[in-house]
Amino acid sequence: MKAIHITKSGGPEVLQLQETPKPNLEKTEVLIKVKAAGVNRSDVITRQNINIYGKGSTESLIPGLEVSGEISEIGEHVSDKKIGDKVCALIASGGYAEYVAVDSSHCLLVPEGISLTDAAGIPETVFTVWFNVFNLGKLQPGEKLLIHGGTSGIGTMGLQMAKAWGCKVYSTAGSDEKIDFLKKLNLGTAINYKKEAFEEVWKDEKIDVILDMVGGDYTQKNLEILNKKGRLVYINGMKSTDVNVNLRTIMSKNLILTGSFLKPQTAEVKTQIAQEVEKNIWPLFHSKQIHPVIYKTFPLEEAGEAHRLMESSEHIGKILLTMD
Repeated sequence: MKAIHITKSGGPEVLQLQETPKPNLEKTEVLIKVKAAGVNRSDVITRQNINIYGKGSTESLIPGLEVSGEISEIGEHVSDKKIGDKVCALIASGGYAEYVAVDSSHCLLVPEGISLTDAAGIPETVFTVWFNVFNLGKLQPGEKLLIHGGTSGIGTMGLQMAKAWGCKVYSTAGSDEKIDFLKKLNLGTAINYKKEAFEEVWKDEKIDVILDMVGGDYTQKNLEILNKKGRLVYINGMKSTDVNVNLRTIMSKNLILTGSFLKPQTAEVKTQIAQEVEKNIWPLFHSKQIHPVIYKTFPLEEAGEAHRLMESSEHIGKILLTMD
């Protein structure tokens, strides 16, 4: 099969298309003939730091955390899926390839009304939002959610999920074009953070949950606009992971500061997330209350161009690689 390999740490040019053996199946796995793979910022970080994320290995690494496609083989212990099923799946790595092997419990049938290609933009965003906003952040219907980076893949999906959950949603984005996009989708209140200070605009809003991927000086500002018993959840620290906070703010309002990385979670945790997502979120796709927002697709061999677009932050929604 063909697959994109990170040949060494570096820029997008280190992504190279190579012939690679098909993965071997474990007894609980299925083999997916990939239709499309999602591109995520985590892939960029891995590409830039393969010496760390490749665990010091001298071998090249196939990136990619989510795919969609059709099951072509099943392991001998698999009973919940069958050959021919159209699925999307969360994977630990290896998505930029024509075939991937994945535990069957990490696959979900593609929701009705979603194309097989577009479904590749679902797993990483939905699993991340569910685990962080609804599980760790304990967002409840009627509460207020703020997502920084509202037009990212995480942002566009998380705002839709929370709105469908019966929550009031807020977000920040970095251009008027992005703000207009959020308004057209009717995704709550959004401000251009380059023109307005969110901590001033929303100082009296009493936000219940904030999902942040910025870090740095946003941290204390987030804490200050949270409601009593509010929850601040981190999934990245693009500005800085080294932050200063006033503990008095946390203690005086009984706040919770938490966060996670999805990629290193155990297989058991990912199975649990998949089951909860299928029960609670999949019906929202079927009722057309939520849908993946796809910005652009690239053929597999243009993975480097897809990474350049991801790094520019100009996109709105998901970037995909297709195997056609």
